[in-house]
Amino acid sequence: MKSISRMDDSPLARWWWSVDHALLAILAGLMLFGVILVFAAGPGAAARLDIEDSFHFPLRQLAFLAPAIFVLLGVSMLTPLQSRRLGSVIFALAFVMLFAALLFAPEINGARRWIPLGPLSLQPSELLKPGFVVISAWMLAEGARDPRFPGAVIATALYVFCAGMLVLQPDYGQAALLTAVWMTMFFVSGGAVVWIAILAGLAVAGLFAGYLYSPHLAKRIDGFLNPSAGDNYQVDKALEAIANGGIGPRAPDAAAVKFSLPDAHTDFIFAVAAEEFGLLVCLAILALFAVFVVRSFILAGHLRSVFAQCAVCGLAALIGLQSFINIGVNLRALPAKGMTLPFISYGGSSLVAAALTVGLILALTRRQSEARRRKDVMP
Repeated sequence: MKSISRMDDSPLARWWWSVDHALLAILAGLMLFGVILVFAAGPGAAARLDIEDSFHFPLRQLAFLAPAIFVLLGVSMLTPLQSRRLGSVIFALAFVMLFAALLFAPEINGARRWIPLGPLSLQPSELLKPGFVVISAWMLAEGARDPRFPGAVIATALYVFCAGMLVLQPDYGQAALLTAVWMTMFFVSGGAVVWIAILAGLAVAGLFAGYLYSPHLAKRIDGFLNPSAGDNYQVDKALEAIANGGIGPRAPDAAAVKFSLPDAHTDFIFAVAAEEFGLLVCLAILALFAVFVVRSFILAGHLRSVFAQCAVCGLAALIGLQSFINIGVNLRALPAKGMTLPFISYGGSSLVAAALTVGLILALTRRQSEARRRKDVMP
């Protein structure tokens, strides 16, 4: 295959020499781990659900991977201005779909989070998160540029509306994730620490109120604080699977706990990684997520645009914190929460949303010295 020359002026060549290759390599590693782990966890999940095809979930994940890669590469070729426009449109559409899910979506496990689309289902909150980060970064940047513009007030109002709808689903985990991401962006934009402390206090107060008035949340917290008193079958099996692993891969003749672990291919796929491939692979996955976040923050620090800095940090925090929550639940370090591991857990909505999130990071961190129009580089 002919290598791409720096003298080549094609769009593909300009993209290749302006995008961050380290982030691309990390993403390739995460996607590879995802495919391998879904192949490891998928047959057991198919057997529990009485699906005849043992490779039902791995094959569907491979099918989801194609549009996810297309979205990732396509979005990463956008200019910062185009990225802002795309994020705003996605936010508006996801906001409407999230509201529609509250009214019309079927209730599954006590929550209205998924919109059925024939054989597939769409979780609007997955698309809402990157869109929210982009439009909030825009408002915060405009407020930093012009103190007369109420950017922080508008961004805060958007956060309150989005978090409120997530709580109504109910989806307290996504609401907590959105809160942490919002606080990160507010800090990066130059917001006063005292306001961040006030927001954190309000979040804690909201959590306490949820515990008092929401049986769903109270059950999760009680089960976390007193494991013997609640229904913690999934978390118990996840811990058993992790304990069943070793430093390296599991012996072929050893009994596998993953076949009795519900959601092994989605929320608890990290436990499957620990059991099947051992501690070293788990550390590799942790390292990839950590390096991804740190690399993204370093690239954001070199950007001159306040919008791009806020957006990149918010999007990177979205990936990093969601990974932290998922792995924390697997290790019983956090209360049980249905949240996927980006690029690794099975699921089309999660995979495409993660690809969109990272595509925006790649687009905003590309070197813009070759921009064809001045307005393509955000102030």
